[in-house]
Amino acid sequence: MSDAAALAAAKAKRWGDLRKRAISAAILGPAAVACIWLGAEAFAGMLAIGIALLAWEWVHMCGRRVRVMPGMAVPLAVFAAGSLAVSDHVRWALFVLLVGFALTWWFAQSMAETLTQPAARLAAGVLYIGLAGIALIELRHDTEAGRANVLFLFVVVWASDIGAYMAGRVLGGPKLWPAVSPNKTWSGAAGGLLAAVLVGLVCATSFTPGARLLAVVAVAVLLGVASQAGDLLESAIKRHFDVKDSSHLIPGHGGLLDRMDGVLAAAPVAALLSFSLGYGRVLWGW
Repeated sequence: MSDAAALAAAKAKRWGDLRKRAISAAILGPAAVACIWLGAEAFAGMLAIGIALLAWEWVHMCGRRVRVMPGMAVPLAVFAAGSLAVSDHVRWALFVLLVGFALTWWFAQSMAETLTQPAARLAAGVLYIGLAGIALIELRHDTEAGRANVLFLFVVVWASDIGAYMAGRVLGGPKLWPAVSPNKTWSGAAGGLLAAVLVGLVCATSFTPGARLLAVVAVAVLLGVASQAGDLLESAIKRHFDVKDSSHLIPGHGGLLDRMDGVLAAAPVAALLSFSLGYGRVLWGW
């Protein structure tokens, strides 16, 4: 193979999934924004579907089925906690989530499991998915700032993901953490944070024209870092399960866990920040 042909093959491989990614994003992105914009009820409906798919993927990666115990315990625990969060019983939701985690572990052990990794990793899905779900519900329930905060969270995470993908493909360079994710680079991480800041500034100033730019930048960087940490965590989880993708639900992205990894990590951070600021305050309003 000539050098020109090898270069063309490498380029095609580098951008081979871009078309599928773009089509999937063009379909899923507007649908998510519409649910965020329409209100807490529409957003809760979207979350219910998303949580069901996330739980199915997690249980499937653990080699279980959601139709029978112990796999069924994961979606049951998460939905029970989410229902309490929707009813504004957050403390009870967190309590139920912890109980669900413990019961899922117990079910996995009692059904021919030992006190080892398989039982623990099945139960871990309750916390991994459930904490993010409760955080997103709480963020959107704020009738004054919920729409702005959730939309800011999502667009910053999306921008971080897209910026990291584009910068990593174009610039390349040293690997970020090759033992966990061999395709991620430092240039991609920097590009993702830059994109998160730029998009965050546009979003924040659209909602609050007089926003303090330094506060917006700080929150965008915080959520961008959390998003990229979630991406690395998901890569580590898939390496642990020895799978390339969590499923094949979304062309170009793999599964919903692959697509939502940044949100799953950044949502609890955003919820804690919102809680510290108080009801009715945008995330950058400090």
